[in-house]
Formats: sequence, C-alpha cells, structure tokens
Amino acid sequence: MTAVSAFFFSVAFTTGAIYRFQMAGLDPLQLVLLGTALEASVFLFEIPTGIVADIYSRRLSIIVGYSLIGLGMLIEGSFQIFVTILLAQIVWGIGYTFISGAQDAWLADEVGEERLTTAYLRGSQFAQIAALTGIVVNVALASIQLYLPFLVAGIGHIGLALFLILFMPESGFAPTPQSDRHTWQKMNGTFRDGMATIRQRPLLVTILGIALIYGLYSEALDRLWEAHILDNFTLPLIDSLNIVVWFGFINAAIMIVVIGTTELVRRRANKLDRHNMVRLLALFSAIISAGLILFGLASGFVVALFSYSAVAIVRRTMSPLYSAWINRGIPSKVRATVLSTYGQMDAIGQTLGGPAIGIVANLFGLRSAIVLAGVLLTPVLALYRRADGQGSDIASAESLKSSV
Repeated sequence: MTAVSAFFFSVAFTTGAIYRFQMAGLDPLQLVLLGTALEASVFLFEIPTGIVADIYSRRLSIIVGYSLIGLGMLIEGSFQIFVTILLAQIVWGIGYTFISGAQDAWLADEVGEERLTTAYLRGSQFAQIAALTGIVVNVALASIQLYLPFLVAGIGHIGLALFLILFMPESGFAPTPQSDRHTWQKMNGTFRDGMATIRQRPLLVTILGIALIYGLYSEALDRLWEAHILDNFTLPLIDSLNIVVWFGFINAAIMIVVIGTTELVRRRANKLDRHNMVRLLALFSAIISAGLILFGLASGFVVALFSYSAVAIVRRTMSPLYSAWINRGIPSKVRATVLSTYGQMDAIGQTLGGPAIGIVANLFGLRSAIVLAGVLLTPVLALYRRADGQGSDIASAESLKSSV
C-alpha cells in the first residue's frame, strides 16, 4: 500500500508544479491558495473522518480515502484552469483525511506499537524506491503532455482502492458493536475521549504545537520551491535537457540518498531512547530551517540545489521517525481521533501560513517567501526542548528500544 501510493504520487507530482506554473499559468499566490483549499478541507474533515475510523472501520476509511485521492487527481489533470485545480485539491484533501490517522491507527493495531518504528522506516524505504520508479514514468508522460501524469496517477489510486477491497486485512481492530453505535452520541463520545486523552498528557499538547508549526512553514516548501528555481535561476544544460528531465533528476537523486539515510537510521533505531529520539527530531528541524533560509538567499544554482536537497533529504528521513514517535502510547479506541487532531493542527498551520507566504511571494518575491518559511519553523526547536523534559507520556526508553 505504501509503495503503490508513493509510486502514483511521484507520477503525479514530480512535475506537478511545472504543470500548474507553466501550463495552467498560476501565479505564486494561486499556487499557495491551492494548498490552502486542500488544508481547509483537511481542517473540516480530519476529526470527523478519524472518529468514523475509530467507530466503524480503519480499512473502510482508507479505501474511501484512496478512491477520493484518485478522483481529485483525475479532476486536476482533466482541466487546466485555476477553479477546477482548486476543486481537485478539496476532493483529494477530503480523501487524505480518510487516510490520515486511520492508516497509522490500522498499522499500530495490526503490528503492535513495539514494531511501529521498524515498520515505518521500512515502509519509508519501500516508498522511496517506488517513488524513484514513479519519477521515470512521470518524466516519460510529462514529456508528452504535462497533464498526463495526473490522469495516470488518478486511475492508479482508484485501482489501489479496488485492490485493498479484496486483500487488505483488519484483524487487530474491534469496531463498535452495531447496538452501541448511536451514531452522533458515539461520535461525540469518541471525540470527547480523544480530547481528554490529549488534555491529560502534556506531551500530547506539545505535539499539537509542533504540528501547528510544521503546518505554518511547509506550504512555501511544498508549493513554491519549483517556482523559485524556475524564476530565479538558470538551469545548466537547459538546451540539451528540458525542464521536465531536470526536475526528474533532482527528485531522483534526492530519493536515492533518502533510501540510504533511512537505512542508516533504521540500523541505529535500537539506540534511540526517548531523549535521543526527541533530540534527533529537533536537529532535523534545525537543519530544515537553516536550509530553507539558505535556499531563499542563494544567488547561484549550485547553492540553491544543495540547500533544497538537504532540506528535502532531512525532511523525508525524519518523517517515519516523527510518525512513530507521535503514535506511541495512545489508547487504540481513540488513536485515529487523536492522530487526526494532529493532522487538523497541521492543516490550521498551513491554512494560516499559506496565504501569508503567498502574499509575501507576490509582493516581495519568492526569495522572501522561502526565507520567511525557514524563520517560521524555528519556534519548533523550543517545543522539542519542552517535549524532552515532559517525561514519558508517549513512550518509555525501553519501549522505544524494543521496537527493533
């Protein structure tokens, strides 16, 4: 599931910004507003879909999610205008909420918390290998027409949903009995239980703040890095290599390195007690912040490429560690709801930070927007320091060691 989805996301989005920037003619503010629309839909639907996953079925929620993501990609590739591309973000954003929380909760129930870190790291490696293959397919399709990758990826995600209907297990989750489902009362009860779990554990509250900060900075990186390179730098060998191939090379090189860095982290995961895990995540965040500032200030292509690559490599390497860290110690019956609350905080951050960064990009240029994103990330370092001193609300050192 992880590999196939990563493959089709790579097929869709390796040159997605080029499609939006050149073929659809969107400006920096419109590019960021696409992310705002997506995150607004995440904000509205994240917790309700998480509650549904906790009451009915994580498996069903994931299948619905991949179907909607596929539909959103089909809409985006079919019409090259801002309004329909905006609609596509809303559709696949809702699809994402059905997967967010539910997929992590399903995995924890199926394999057990003690195996989460290893599972996430190995899944990340499979995803990177699959995404690397997806780049090749993307470049081939985008060289014909820039919209073709979205159509293929949309069909692929719908195919993945059909596959999961036939083969996805769900043996570790016990749905609420039919007689106890009094839907609205049960959903309200599950929501209250999830919020109570967060309030009772200071570390979970700190993680909400971390999720918010990650949302504030991430829109500039996700939506504007390609536009920054296209607008402010001259790519070498542009006469012999077209832009599509150049971005394919950049993404492929990054993924190859990430496969290696993830393996290094996986082999040392048994040494990551609670304190080391938090400090490593803080270090990764500091590198991302500094890299973004350097990326925005870079005057030459080589420095820009190096700084962006460092940011992308560190960000993707830390992602499975972060997922494993925030997942541990949450009661199963509210796991999807609590994780969806984290997703909602990230969505709030992106909804607030995205338009502000887009306006800065339109008024002062893409460089200023990228630097601002790096600065917005810096408060997360204080939150990690706070998390390091908040005890073992999520996982003890011994349980983290036992994950390997």
